[in-house]
Amino acid sequence: MNDKDEFRAWMIALRTPGLGPGGLRQRLEAADQEIGAVLEQLRRDGRMLGESARAWLAHPDEAHLAADECWLAKPGHRLLRCTEEDFPPQLENIPQAPAALFVVGNASQLLYPQLAIVGARGASQAGLAHARAFAQALHDAGFTITSGLADGIDGAAHTATLDAGGQTLAVMGTGPDRIYPRKHHALARRVAMQGALISEFPPGTEGRADHFPRRNRIIAGLSLGTLVIEAGLRSGSLITARLAAEQGREVFALPGSIHNPLARGCHRLIRDGARLVESAAEIVETLAPAARMLGTELAARLSPESGPATTSAMSRAGAEDPAHQRLLVELGHEPTTLDELVQRTGTSAASLSSMLLMLELDARIESLPGNRYQRLPS
Repeated sequence: MNDKDEFRAWMIALRTPGLGPGGLRQRLEAADQEIGAVLEQLRRDGRMLGESARAWLAHPDEAHLAADECWLAKPGHRLLRCTEEDFPPQLENIPQAPAALFVVGNASQLLYPQLAIVGARGASQAGLAHARAFAQALHDAGFTITSGLADGIDGAAHTATLDAGGQTLAVMGTGPDRIYPRKHHALARRVAMQGALISEFPPGTEGRADHFPRRNRIIAGLSLGTLVIEAGLRSGSLITARLAAEQGREVFALPGSIHNPLARGCHRLIRDGARLVESAAEIVETLAPAARMLGTELAARLSPESGPATTSAMSRAGAEDPAHQRLLVELGHEPTTLDELVQRTGTSAASLSSMLLMLELDARIESLPGNRYQRLPS
């Protein structure tokens, strides 16, 4: 099957009514990851999916498929499939794991350690300021910031990361060619240039109320942790936090005034076991072990022959990075603690933790007991 036929088969399967991401992934596993075999099986067993599925599989809408092909042909557009080596492993074991993601921008960014920042659409000025400050600090610490492109906290986190020159990912509740809210068209363009827009919904899909909870499971699944900044008791951000907890990820919540209705959701999360945080450094310290585990999993999954995405994801701490070179010089050749490196470099512990993590993933250093680090022979 050539690339064009394979893409067509994927789009027919992804657009099959009633199949859903879980159903498609189950069939892929049973068919040894062959989409052609899955499509043949669907056509044989279409009666189990209902009349609309049978009609679609018998006579796919060629206009839809042609539009899908045109979308894929545009620069920076990709259908990232679960059968590919650089599909994010963070999503493999979440409920209803997506079979494929439509990506506009740099798909390799999905492999980086991510922190989700979510919260109220109608956030207060203080909440927006907190979102901007945490986003910038966590970017400085080496995290990719992931959110949902919504108004309020989401938009503030995306914008602050972009303004700091960082990478941010926006997971959408629409197709990759439909921006919601419409006021975020310019923001979406910036995200695509410095990070990526991500959707499990095919091009042309308009936003529906049930799409956004589905979108939230991907935000939570991609991220090592989720930070909630301002949320009412009925906020969709609480759904993201709940999904993150159910997926075994860390949940962080920023406390607020007892007189602020938008603090009540965060306070409920804290009562239910979320970590109360007051600084980005607390988040970095908590997530560093999980980030190392993600790097180990990626190293095992991706080989040097896997292509540009592997090189990009695993070489963020490359030899050309001056900050990492300076850190290696200060590290010397003896085991050194993080506190000693803070004194030698004048750099915050949060930023150093990130750089040390990237150097460890790049096999330049190793971590030792007692929060110590040592250079490896080059």
